[in-house]
Amino acid sequence: MRLVFAGTPETAVPALDALLKSRHEVAAVVTRPDAPAGRGRRVEASPVASRAASAGLEVLAPDRARDPEFLARLREIGPDCCPVVAYGALLPQAALDIPPRGWVNLHFSILPAWRGAAPVQHAILHGDDVTGASTFLIVKELDAGPVYGVLTEPVRPDDTTGTLLGRLAHSGAELLVATLDGIEEGTVQAVPQPAEGVSFAPKITPADAHVDWKLPAHVVDRQIRACTPDPGAWTELDGVRLKLGPVTVDDSDQDLGPGELQADRRVVLVGTGSRPVRLGDVQAPGKRRMTAPEWTRGLRSGGPVRFG
Repeated sequence: MRLVFAGTPETAVPALDALLKSRHEVAAVVTRPDAPAGRGRRVEASPVASRAASAGLEVLAPDRARDPEFLARLREIGPDCCPVVAYGALLPQAALDIPPRGWVNLHFSILPAWRGAAPVQHAILHGDDVTGASTFLIVKELDAGPVYGVLTEPVRPDDTTGTLLGRLAHSGAELLVATLDGIEEGTVQAVPQPAEGVSFAPKITPADAHVDWKLPAHVVDRQIRACTPDPGAWTELDGVRLKLGPVTVDDSDQDLGPGELQADRRVVLVGTGSRPVRLGDVQAPGKRRMTAPEWTRGLRSGGPVRFG
């Protein structure tokens, strides 16, 4: 089939690579416009745009998917189908109507669970033991279209959003190619999603990443892993915001109040609403990321230390 691929972040690059190696023709790529990125906030092309350019593909980056110039160019290209992975913008009906076989989305959950922008983050945050990926036909309602295929993936106890999404991006790329093969051959059929079991996964904001040390240790652990690497879990000490890496629930009987720190040369414990957690990496503003014991050696002594 003749394809136009839509995607934006690094997570979508494995799917584009898989499609370029498949029997299908990738005629062009649709992505979000160049945007500020990195610590220097320099304006850069999206990871998908960069990969497409290196492959010699035409790159379409409309400000809005309903722009007449974009829709006209898409009609000129004439795709049979448009696979989508984390494009990052809503598609109007005028765009959905162009490819005769529709827009097929790879979504990183087992639908109808975790519809929305942050399915992997919410799977970790809510303690799911298993998640996965689904391919489905895009319809006007958010992530509600009929499903072509599903894969499952265990959520490991130490998974962050970054590690889990990395695995799903590669296994999901294979699912997407298999789905498109089946659509072309007529061997797969989209099945409506059940009405039961629907849940939603809105975008995780920096405010959501502010660690609440009054919560139980296992919830703090999930919160930090769900926010790693983005938007990045954080806490405050004396009004200074500190970025935090994943923690480990401690099995000791130390009695620490929520946010209270206890440090030695090897381990830094932080109190929660239940048992303590072992602090991982810490990054202060303008400083490099360092281990918690390294960070505490730079603190002024004199009285208890407690995160706010």
